[in-house]
Amino acid sequence: MQQSLVADRGARSYEQPRRFTATTRRIEWPTVAVACAVYAGYIALTWFFHALPLWIAAPLCAICLTWFGSLQHETIHGHPTPWRRVNRALASVPLSLWLPYRLYRATHLKHHRHGGRHLTDAIEDPESFYMSSGVLSQYGNLRRALYAANCTLVGRLTLGPALSVFRFWHCEMLKVMAGDRRLATVWAGHVTAVALVVLWVTCVCHIPFTYYLILIIYPSMSLTHLRSFAEHRADPNPALRTQAVECNRFLALLFLNNNLHIAHHAYPKLPWYQLPKVWRQMRRHAVESGLVFTQGYRRVCKTYLFRPAINVEHPSQTCESAARLLCE
Repeated sequence: MQQSLVADRGARSYEQPRRFTATTRRIEWPTVAVACAVYAGYIALTWFFHALPLWIAAPLCAICLTWFGSLQHETIHGHPTPWRRVNRALASVPLSLWLPYRLYRATHLKHHRHGGRHLTDAIEDPESFYMSSGVLSQYGNLRRALYAANCTLVGRLTLGPALSVFRFWHCEMLKVMAGDRRLATVWAGHVTAVALVVLWVTCVCHIPFTYYLILIIYPSMSLTHLRSFAEHRADPNPALRTQAVECNRFLALLFLNNNLHIAHHAYPKLPWYQLPKVWRQMRRHAVESGLVFTQGYRRVCKTYLFRPAINVEHPSQTCESAARLLCE
């Protein structure tokens, strides 16, 4: 009985008041300011990379790339202008090299589809860290150990970026090899854009490519994985599958308030700077439902640094067909 009441509270917290309906017929200047700061910071940090100590320059560049990823996320949801082409142009430069913007947009919008009914689904949710039940038995001991470690925070920060890239590229290459010409065109355009970024980094700014990969891109992905680590969990009630982490102002700005993930999923069309106001009205029910890390990422770290936050295999999902498991 008590569990059902908690579920009801969680469900009610997702009802959207009309006054929070997003406006899409105007330019959102706070997000434009973030875009200007991100690009100015990236250009300055890479141009003056060797004028700073490596232990300062590399982390600042990694933070800048993380911020850029947050900006990309905003543009996917229709910000900061009402024109999709402008938003795409603003965020499609592949500064992190590995992920084509068009594919990121497609997979992320699928993650939000159906009002959250498929969140954490190992097959339907492209951003799920779960696998279907029974999949692990098909893998060797090393691969099983890697995926198990990826369920802990230390594993997600150290192994997570490499595993994410491997799984994503493996899935995409299988589709291209199967004859998906549209996807091949997307990757061809992406490779061309990546070449321009690499040209800027290595030939103009003289940053060694290994530095850019290991000291900038990889840590930036780890920061993003820190944000997303506790965002979702499997639960029979879709309203209880999303969690929020309350953090300091620096991280909130870095993540553009996407750490308030419950509010974001409830109101995905709202710009980042309006989410805190929404969150204040949703917070009480979410806290009562046990969905909030009120002590921020320090609490996430203390709880899950060496302990798994989730099981590798989804607790209620079985393998349905070999074809649907191609990209796992």
